[in-house]
Amino acid sequence: METPMPEAVKDIIVFNVNEIEKVAKEVDFVFSAVEMTKEEIQEIEEAYAKAEVPVVSNNSAHRWTPDVPMVIPEINDHHFKIIEFQKKRLGTRRGFVAVKPNCSIQSYMPCLKAWEEFQPKELFVTTYQAISGAGKTFEQWPEMVGNIIPYIGGEEEKSEQEPLKILGDMIEGQLVKATEPKISCQCLRVPVLNGHFAAVFIKFGIKPTKEQLIEKLENYRGYPQQENLPSAPKSFISYHHDENRPQVILDVDFEDGMGTSIGRLQEDELHDFSFVGLSHNTIRGAAGGAVLCAETLVAQGYI
Repeated sequence: METPMPEAVKDIIVFNVNEIEKVAKEVDFVFSAVEMTKEEIQEIEEAYAKAEVPVVSNNSAHRWTPDVPMVIPEINDHHFKIIEFQKKRLGTRRGFVAVKPNCSIQSYMPCLKAWEEFQPKELFVTTYQAISGAGKTFEQWPEMVGNIIPYIGGEEEKSEQEPLKILGDMIEGQLVKATEPKISCQCLRVPVLNGHFAAVFIKFGIKPTKEQLIEKLENYRGYPQQENLPSAPKSFISYHHDENRPQVILDVDFEDGMGTSIGRLQEDELHDFSFVGLSHNTIRGAAGGAVLCAETLVAQGYI
C-alpha cells in the first residue's frame, strides 16, 4: 500500500484462524479473506457463523451457496433478507455468512442496474485487469512489465455468472439467478498496478437514447448514498463526456476508489451501444466493497 500502516494496526495481535472460540469472544463480526481451498473456506466461514459470529467474506467459496447473499450494496442490498433463511439452516441466532462479488464485474455491473428499465438483453465484455488483482506488484511480477496475458483462471465464468445472481430473485428461501442479460466475457491481465477496465457492447429489450442512458447513470443512487454510510461514495457512478476518459491514472481513485467511472458511450451497428468502465479492484472490488457491505449490514440491523 502507498500509505504507511497505522500505529493502531501495528499493535493488533494476530490469532490463528482455527481458534474460533477464542476469536468469537473478542469480536462482533469478522471479515474473511484467506488462502485456503474452497472446501476449507466454506467450512471455516460456516464454523464462525455457527459460533454466532457474522462473516463478511471477500472469498468466492460461498458465492453460489443459495442462501448466502452476494451483494453490491448500491444494487442488491435487499438480498440481505435471505440471511434469516440461512440462520434457520445453520441454527444460529445472529451468525451468518455474506459475501461480496468478484472484482472484475464492478466496472460494468452498476450500469446494468441503472439501466434496468431498458431491459439489458446481451453483453459482450472484455476486461483488462490490474496485476494487484493477482496479489502482485511489478517487483514481484517483472514479466508483466510491457506485457499482456490473455487468460485469468476462473475470471470469465465469474464475470458472466455473478451479475445474474446479483440481479436475481429470492424464491422460497433461496437466491435464484436472473436469466438475462446473457453475458459473454474475455478477461485479460494488463500491465497496470490498480484498476480493472471493461469494454462492453450491450443490447437492450427497449432501446433508449444515449441521453437517457447518461441521465440514468448520473442520477443513480443506492442504499449507501441514501443512508450516507461512512464508506459510501457520494457519487456511485461518474460519466465522462471527454472521449479520452476514464483513464486509470486519472480516474481509478474516484471517490477514494469506491466509485465507478463510465465513458465512451456510443451507438453501435451490431449492438445497441458500447461503453467503457473503470473501477478500483482492491478498494471497491475487494476490501472497500466488503467494508461497505458490513456498514450496510450494521445499518439494517444484521450486525
